[in-house]
Amino acid sequence: MSDRTAATPPASRNDARRGARPTVRDVAALAGVSIKTVSRVVNGEKTVGQLLVDRVRAAIDELGYRPDHAASSLRRSDGRSHTIAVVLEDLANPFSAAVHRGVVDTARARDVLVLSASSDEDPADEHNAVIAFTARRVDGVILMPSTGDHRWIRAELTAGMAIVTVDRLIDGLDAVVTDNRAAAARATMHLARRGHRRIGFLGDLHHIYTAGERLLGYRDALRDAAGEDDEALVRQDLRGSAQAEEATIELLTTSEPPTALFTGQNLLTIGAVRALRKLGLHHEVALVGFDDVELGDLLAPGLTALAQDPAEIGRRAAAQLFARIDGADTAPLVQVVPARLLPRGSGEIPPRGADPKVKR
Repeated sequence: MSDRTAATPPASRNDARRGARPTVRDVAALAGVSIKTVSRVVNGEKTVGQLLVDRVRAAIDELGYRPDHAASSLRRSDGRSHTIAVVLEDLANPFSAAVHRGVVDTARARDVLVLSASSDEDPADEHNAVIAFTARRVDGVILMPSTGDHRWIRAELTAGMAIVTVDRLIDGLDAVVTDNRAAAARATMHLARRGHRRIGFLGDLHHIYTAGERLLGYRDALRDAAGEDDEALVRQDLRGSAQAEEATIELLTTSEPPTALFTGQNLLTIGAVRALRKLGLHHEVALVGFDDVELGDLLAPGLTALAQDPAEIGRRAAAQLFARIDGADTAPLVQVVPARLLPRGSGEIPPRGADPKVKR
């Protein structure tokens, strides 16, 4: 029997474009083949002759047909949709954007689509985003956890959803993080070795995992260098560069200002740089920032920074997620990506009146 015995009469080319999406039935009608043949061509099966393949592909191109992967995943034996989701704190933040880039690059190599959303550090938005993506049958989720209660994730895991976290930890889940505490201690000790003892700290919301770890590292180093740390030099719960700028000005205009600053996040670093320049102290007060910032090497002095590798974090997280999707059932894996200290000038400024022989 000829493949032209498909029951559906050929649709006009305009019919399929009249508001509704073209369907596999429209493609079959235009190509003069069966729906099953169209399905085989779309799925790349090798059992269809080249002439029929060419005819079907020509009809697909003419109609603008796009396969419904969500529907086809229901028919596949493995149930996969070839999509994953990424839920980060803020996709506009340079760190999050670079994590996202790493995920996308890794997924593209597997012909997997990446859906994404920002949680804005709101547990409800985070939860709703994950639920929305799982309802769309994504194969897995990469999550930068908010500080909310994550007991709801257990239901997703029970339902077979693969989840890997980045930047922060959730007990029992795979994660890819920076060596936050150790790196913060290295940065603070870098300042202490230049003779600084009054080192100010600017931190993000205290209940965020990374902010807490970086504050601990700062305190570890100060206790090693000076035997104690001064709580009066700590400014925590700052959101964004504007608040960091205000906090820096307030710190530096006290009766006993710090001679150096360690900033715990890229936007806070930007605020500190603005404040130092506004006060004319950018050549007098040392600064080390956690996270590099764009054009930081072009400042005068150049910004000394702890450079994370967010793209590598994204790549590792995606690779681990795909391993779970492919059936890996090993114990939860926490991968640590070290931050690199980049001395460029701002972190090597000695305290005023320091011995010029002190190593810079």
